[in-house]
Amino acid sequence: MALLDVQNLTFSYPEASVPALREVNLQIGAGEFVVICGRSGCGKSTLIRQFKSALTPHGTRTGEIFYKGTPLHQVDLRTQAGEIGFVMQNPQQQMVTDKVWHEMAFGLENLGLELGDMRLRVAEMASYFGLQGWFDRKVEELSGGEQQLLNLASVMAMHPQVLVLDEPTSQLDPMAATDFLHTLQRLNQQLGLTVVVVEHRLDQVFPMADRVVVLEEGKVLCNGSPRQVGQALAHHPLGVCCPVPMQIYNRVEGGEACPMTVKEGRTWLEQYRDKPQPPVEIPAQPAPRDLALEAREVWFRYDRHGADVLQGLNLQVPRGQLYALMGGNGGGKTTALSLFSGEHWPYRGQIRIGGQVRKRGRPLERGILGVLPQNPQCLFVRDTVGADLEELLDELPLSRTEREDRLAQAIRVTQLEGVLGQHPYDLSGGEQQRAALAKVLLLDPEILLLDEPTKGLDGCYKQTLAQVLGALTGQGKTVFMVSHDVEFCAAYADTCGLLFRGQLVCQKPARDFFLGNHFYTTAANQMARDVFPQAVTVEDVVRACTQDK
Repeated sequence: MALLDVQNLTFSYPEASVPALREVNLQIGAGEFVVICGRSGCGKSTLIRQFKSALTPHGTRTGEIFYKGTPLHQVDLRTQAGEIGFVMQNPQQQMVTDKVWHEMAFGLENLGLELGDMRLRVAEMASYFGLQGWFDRKVEELSGGEQQLLNLASVMAMHPQVLVLDEPTSQLDPMAATDFLHTLQRLNQQLGLTVVVVEHRLDQVFPMADRVVVLEEGKVLCNGSPRQVGQALAHHPLGVCCPVPMQIYNRVEGGEACPMTVKEGRTWLEQYRDKPQPPVEIPAQPAPRDLALEAREVWFRYDRHGADVLQGLNLQVPRGQLYALMGGNGGGKTTALSLFSGEHWPYRGQIRIGGQVRKRGRPLERGILGVLPQNPQCLFVRDTVGADLEELLDELPLSRTEREDRLAQAIRVTQLEGVLGQHPYDLSGGEQQRAALAKVLLLDPEILLLDEPTKGLDGCYKQTLAQVLGALTGQGKTVFMVSHDVEFCAAYADTCGLLFRGQLVCQKPARDFFLGNHFYTTAANQMARDVFPQAVTVEDVVRACTQDK
């Protein structure tokens, strides 16, 4: 008997013209590690939120979900709360208390456990997850990775039998994401815990999975082992979502013996060791440009008596570039972006926009800056996506024709045609990201400040986003992007900077930035560095393997 059994499930959001899920059939056995993936808006989050009655979105549903053979709606909420654990995409949305220890105990209090049992479970989980060092800290002081680990520990303290996760690594830096995913694997292998995870970062989670389920337009497109799914997607547009070794193999050879991990990819690439390497296309050094953004000896702290988040930051962003600022969670990236946007002000140093010192109380002219925050929901003010976009246009001094043209273009490049009538909060994380980006593009700013713009986006739309940003920089506009997406930055950024403990420790052209790193680099570089040392992206490796074909 399956632990979770989805039978002919169809679900539609209120007033939606197309169902979010259509006749989904899926069985998840006890102890399985199942990965659910697909394009943004294909129904992944909608599906897994059906696995817990308290989280099921409002709408019309047909079909049935069984938990241990019992219809889920007949399973009491207390049992669901204890046995079906759920970890959300944004760790801050799941936290309800102020201290780490209280957060871990909160769910147990609601289950009505005795004090002795609560203490034992909290102590056990704090030890298992290594939380002893920050047991008494405030949750607001934790980095994104620490908050997500705390959420996982708090859920595990209730001893669930199935753990459901909705893009849990989307806001984590590469190192923290790796640690988090390995923790999930350990829980699955050591405790036999059933894990169901929705994820876009597939390079590491694919090899961990027993089964991969791919959704497309609300239907199950593929359901099988990771290698079977990789082979099935070899010539499908969703093939760009597969792990990098699979992408490279499918474009070079194809067939069944497909490498799935970097280790397997290295072994497969050995056959090309003696192949002459193609010349590396090194872009010509651009002529010196005016600076669009500049931070000069900037110091900043959130609390007057707190620690400095930025410590003498010096950062220069040339006009017309796509600049990617990278680094670990809590390193100060979003803080730096907030100083450029004017949300916060340094207590020492200067922020310059277009060569002019930014001063408190002197707003910039309209059309200079456009800001995409880390939480896209901050930008939504109306009941539908279409009304939200039109409301912004009402504030701009444009003719009717100009408004219609700009709106149509923003909708087209962000691929929002099918969700204009939906409430922004009913959208998936990736769709919300695209809707927020559309609002920024409507402003047609000279400088775009983007905080994690690829968060929640599938590989297919990332390529579209890259084309949009490339067109903007081609027009002389500047894009300053805070990102954890190593593959995207390596493929499309002009310059990358690394922020560590509030200081810029490295700034180089994207290719040079990633070539010298062991961990903070692309999967393609890790896979090919012994055979093609200058390869950084998937395109580099494919070109090196096929240059004579």
